[in-house]
Amino acid sequence: MHLARKALALVMIASSSVILAGGSAAAQSPFASLAGTWSGSGKVRLEGGKSEAIRCKAYYTTKSDGSTLGMAIRCASASNKIEMRADLTYSGGNVAGSWEERTYNATGQVSGKATSDRLNLSIDGGGLNGRMSVKLGGSSQSVSITTTGSTFRGLDLSLSRG
Repeated sequence: MHLARKALALVMIASSSVILAGGSAAAQSPFASLAGTWSGSGKVRLEGGKSEAIRCKAYYTTKSDGSTLGMAIRCASASNKIEMRADLTYSGGNVAGSWEERTYNATGQVSGKATSDRLNLSIDGGGLNGRMSVKLGGSSQSVSITTTGSTFRGLDLSLSRG
C-alpha cells in the first residue's frame, strides 16, 4: 500500500504540472498567467483493472521573473490523502524541478518539454518512473499518465481554474 501512496504523489505531480501547458509561446514562461487556484477530478488506474475517483485542488504562485512556479497541492481518493509541494522552472521550452510529498516522505524530479498546447514530462522518484502527457483545450486541461514499478498504472485527470 505504501507504493500506492507514492503513486498518488505522481497523481499530484500531474495535477501540478498540468498548468504548465497554458503558456502562449515556447520561448516565454507559461507560469505568469497561471497563478491562482485550480481544481479538478479524474480516475486513477490501478493494477488488475481497478480504478478510483480522485479530486485535486492546487494553489500556484509565480516567483522570480516568472520563470519559477511554486505550488501546494492536495489530492484525495477513497483510500488516500496526499499533500505535495514543488518548485518548477521553465527555460526555453524546457521544464525541470523537484517535488516533495510531505505525508509519506517521498521526493523526486520532473523534467521535460513544454509548448503552447502540450507538455511531455518524465517523472522519477519514490520508487516510481512515469511519463506524462498534458493537452490544453480552452479553459480546461487534461492529463494522462502511465507508470512502471508500482500498482499504480495511470491517471486521467481534468483541471480548471477556480
